[in-house]
Amino acid sequence: MTTHEQIPPFLAEMPEPALASYLSPEIAPKPLPSGLSRVMPWRDELLPSDLREYVRDVAERTQCPPDFIGVALVVAASSVVGRKFTIHPKQHDDWLVVPNQWGVIIGRPSAMKSPALKQALRPLHALESRERKQYGLAEAEHKASSELLEMERNAAKVKAKKLLGSGDKNAALAELNRLSSDMQAPVLRRYIVNDSTVEKLGELLNENPNGLLLVRDELGGWLATIQSEDGSVARAFYLECFDGNGSFTYDRIGRGTIFIESCCLSLIGGIQPSRIASLVRAAISGELDDGLIQRLQLAVYPDDVREWRLVDRWPNKAATERVDWVIEQLDQIPDQPRSALRFSPEAQEIFNAWYTRHMQESRREELHPALQSHFLKMPQTIAGLALLFELIGGGQQVVSAEAATRAIGWSAYLMSHAQRLYGAAINAPLLGARLLLERQQKLPEPFTAREVRQKDWTGLGSQDAVNNALAILVEYDFIVGYEVAGEKGGRPSMRYVWRNT
Repeated sequence: MTTHEQIPPFLAEMPEPALASYLSPEIAPKPLPSGLSRVMPWRDELLPSDLREYVRDVAERTQCPPDFIGVALVVAASSVVGRKFTIHPKQHDDWLVVPNQWGVIIGRPSAMKSPALKQALRPLHALESRERKQYGLAEAEHKASSELLEMERNAAKVKAKKLLGSGDKNAALAELNRLSSDMQAPVLRRYIVNDSTVEKLGELLNENPNGLLLVRDELGGWLATIQSEDGSVARAFYLECFDGNGSFTYDRIGRGTIFIESCCLSLIGGIQPSRIASLVRAAISGELDDGLIQRLQLAVYPDDVREWRLVDRWPNKAATERVDWVIEQLDQIPDQPRSALRFSPEAQEIFNAWYTRHMQESRREELHPALQSHFLKMPQTIAGLALLFELIGGGQQVVSAEAATRAIGWSAYLMSHAQRLYGAAINAPLLGARLLLERQQKLPEPFTAREVRQKDWTGLGSQDAVNNALAILVEYDFIVGYEVAGEKGGRPSMRYVWRNT
């Protein structure tokens, strides 16, 4: 290679201070902070013993964070309980909590979110498969019975006609009325919905008043849709479904009025960090501050699994059967009559102590209002988890101290993940800088902020976002920026070059 080829041509246009900085051997890039706060790792003790081995088994075989399976499994179990049981977190108050949970697992595209969801929801898919078979049999029987009823009606018409002809009008009317009622068609018991209009979802909830589980493999599209202006009505409906004990009324031309008595919905899905960051930023800025993001209480954003190893073995059959048995027992609890439990005296003391401490700490002025709002919704989540863990353990009378203690163990764990989630949005410039660092080979040399913006990379969708990310890279000496005079007297432009390392 000749000397001419070794000298980058852009050196000739760099002003002297920028050139000196670029050529200085004493200036080297400094490591970028991760931009993510530390999170508490998953612990087996967060789950009842019947679920732990299954989570460990799936996490090892799929090489994904156990948080993904654990959270999705808890949400799945909560959706099966639905409105069958509720809890009064206070002894002398009518505050009522339904244990349905909203969760999201956050990770890179290759973090194995989809396999984790598939394995965690496997017991529910088995229930759905069983119900479809039973529905098929019931539908066939209903069709045959309806045809038989039609034959009986035809015969009744002939008989009624004879009675009318003989002058006995009352007897003819009684004969027709005897078979006037239609046979009630069978209803398919549903557990999971994936993609539904809110109107159809309302109808499904009327057919399944115990509640449903909304599953979206990629939750980003759903969140973006209901956060848009066109999704305002849908957003209001979903917000109502979070508490699990509300109702909703649609008034539509064509469909008429639809009253949804039971708005009970659990939610689980996966999303990439960059996709959810923009939605969290909207909540932080107040642009979309209706509490939707804060309702994702079981949001987990664990560290990536960096060490991969080949695991090729059969699933743990005993662990799988144990989880199936737990979900089956929850499913067998009758929908009616519904029961409302309270904490045992010991459990109430434990919950009250945590509740008081948590609410006081969550109202600290140094907390960002969006994160504060997230924390202030957590008592409802913890009370619901305590009830759920009690039911998983077989209890149906009071919520024990053991179940309450286990649920409270989730608070510090979930708060650490919430801090990472909101912190990632607040530290968006740093995350944008890291993305540019990873993709520097896809940019020309030198490059401009406009050329970065044209790439339309996630998190760098505005000029301000690009400029903020570039400022971070300049601050940490990864790039050198310099101005070049505009052509024909135009405005000068800022160009950037990567510092040699």
